[in-house]
Amino acid sequence: MSRNKTRLPVMTVSSKPVVHEETDEQVSQRIYDRFDVLGLLAEACILGTARSLIVSGPAGLGKSYTVEEKLAGHTNSSLIVKGYVRATGLIKLLYNYRNEGQVLVFDDADTIFHDDTSLNILKAVCDTTEQRRVSWLSEGTLIDDETGEEVPKSFDFNGTIIFITNLDFDAMINKRHKLTPHLEALVSRSHYIDLSLKTRRDYLIRIKQVVSQGMLNNFLSDTNKEKEVMDFIEENQNSLRELSLRMAIKVANLRAGNPQNWQRIARVTCCK
Repeated sequence: MSRNKTRLPVMTVSSKPVVHEETDEQVSQRIYDRFDVLGLLAEACILGTARSLIVSGPAGLGKSYTVEEKLAGHTNSSLIVKGYVRATGLIKLLYNYRNEGQVLVFDDADTIFHDDTSLNILKAVCDTTEQRRVSWLSEGTLIDDETGEEVPKSFDFNGTIIFITNLDFDAMINKRHKLTPHLEALVSRSHYIDLSLKTRRDYLIRIKQVVSQGMLNNFLSDTNKEKEVMDFIEENQNSLRELSLRMAIKVANLRAGNPQNWQRIARVTCCK
């Protein structure tokens, strides 16, 4: 007569990694560290110890301000370029800022990342080789708009470049975007920093960081009003048109100029 055997449950180990959610303090420290490193790398570019830097992060959370603040503290010749840049314009800019100690900053000038000619030029000037020679071997002649002088067909570039962009290079590379080979080459030649701001929670914590450093002092006279503004932003974070430092300044302006109706106005103008 056979006995019924009780089968004991078999313990299995799940291969799925356990994800521990960051605390607000950990998120704040992560973001602070990234922006601190951004400041250090921007200074390295200004001093010439770094040749190129790519800064990636969402708009309106302090990328440009951090770089501009570092530039303001130095006497080096620098230029911040925003907007549309063609390959011919890029060559002229590089020639004018080719000397050691000069800094070119491309801030939201992302058209240069969507043009093969511009990308090949950028790969040359960001290279880690001792000599960085740029060539423009077309039939036409390039004339500098300011001096009227002819831009040579080839020249050595000894300046530094900082790119400030909303493009997520890592994500584009991982998706095997058509620009992936060019982007990989630029990241290989440059210091690349992703500011690690991916969620609304990250955005909100970053805004709180900057506000705590006195960003709204010129608009609001006391900390109670500042707290009211931050409470409004936090309560309406999912309906605000954008979650950014610019939005915090907009709401602070309304709080300062319309003490009785600022929340009603903000809900109409700042929320979707």
